[in-house]
Amino acid sequence: MFRISRYLRAISASPPNGIAAGSDSSEPGRARPGPAGPGPAGPVVIWNLIRRCNLTCKHCYATSADIDFAGELSTPEIHRVMDELHAFGVRVLILSGGEPLMHPDIFAIASRAKAMGFYVGLSSNGTLVTPQNIARLVELDLDYVGVSLDGLREIHDRFRRRAGAFDESLAGIRLCVKEGLKVGMRFTLTADNAADLPGLLALMRREGVDKFYLSHLNYAGRGNRNRMSDAAGDMTRTALDLLIRQCLEDIAADRRTEFVTGNNDADGVYLYHWVRRNMPDSAPRLRRMLQAWGGNSSGVNIANIDNLGKVHPDTMWWDYTLGNVRERPFGEIWNDTSDPLMAGLKQARRPLKGRCAACSHLDICGGNSRTRAWQLTGDPWSEDPGCYLSDEEIGVSGLPPRLPLTPRRRQHRVRIPVRSH
Repeated sequence: MFRISRYLRAISASPPNGIAAGSDSSEPGRARPGPAGPGPAGPVVIWNLIRRCNLTCKHCYATSADIDFAGELSTPEIHRVMDELHAFGVRVLILSGGEPLMHPDIFAIASRAKAMGFYVGLSSNGTLVTPQNIARLVELDLDYVGVSLDGLREIHDRFRRRAGAFDESLAGIRLCVKEGLKVGMRFTLTADNAADLPGLLALMRREGVDKFYLSHLNYAGRGNRNRMSDAAGDMTRTALDLLIRQCLEDIAADRRTEFVTGNNDADGVYLYHWVRRNMPDSAPRLRRMLQAWGGNSSGVNIANIDNLGKVHPDTMWWDYTLGNVRERPFGEIWNDTSDPLMAGLKQARRPLKGRCAACSHLDICGGNSRTRAWQLTGDPWSEDPGCYLSDEEIGVSGLPPRLPLTPRRRQHRVRIPVRSH
């Protein structure tokens, strides 16, 4: 996750030549595996407790459906694994699905996690946040509720494949805001919904939503089958410009909002270039902060456990399993570098190829998404086809042409309006 607000707030609040190199230590970069001293050392764990969902979204990485899936972890098994995670140093759990609110014991699981001292987030589609259960959600004292919106009403309902889904999700968001729960809007950018981004940002402000998370399309699950709708480079740039602009406006107005992106660590390099053009005195400080972040942390600071107990390097790697928590403790699986993918992911400098290997900003992005490279070429160390930066921007020249993209991806572009009120 790339925290735009954190960096812009830091360089907006203090002198450009101030002490900065360690200012982002609360979000470590790609450190080597295993405990590195006192205190928690475990990764953030996104846990797909259940695969069942009441929606069948176009880009679902879990390929969920409204059916029961056999072999899922039982609640006692979840409790045991929770104990193992805590002992290993994990302190952040994101409870996901499917739709986690469809798990019959979700309230007991979340309550236990909070009592153990975990930061607990809930990743939901929002349709099941209702007047009937909002009091129980408030009692849990969740640290964060993320609700996915794929656009405004027409586009969202088309993506979610159900009429009325947008209104139900928005109603859930409004209940969270009303009851004081920290809530965020989650949006996956594609060529089919990019034009709705300004409207969603305006909706965020009107509704008093705390956070906006823009996810780039990653090639997993139904997202892989729909990858030809991945937003083109110029569209991605326009989207980032919109987020940066609104973030700076909110900082100037002292609004405590957050703008973050995910699944494309080239965003860090893009922000660096933006600051060099628009706030040049702050660029050296920002670069030091971005180097401390280190970019992609799949297999190091981000982990995934699926509904069957399988462990993956992150949520987009469901076709690559490291082990199963039914068979080995999570910590043993996570520290096992006999797996070639994990050995490579945990290296301080990953064994990258192509543009990624030659990139002059590798110390910022860390090589970006290995999932996209894997899906397109079968080689997890190939250059990331989702990098939207030019050869000039990343300081490479004389390399073979970039990986070919489908004709539809090159042609299917939508202009994002600069401003919407």
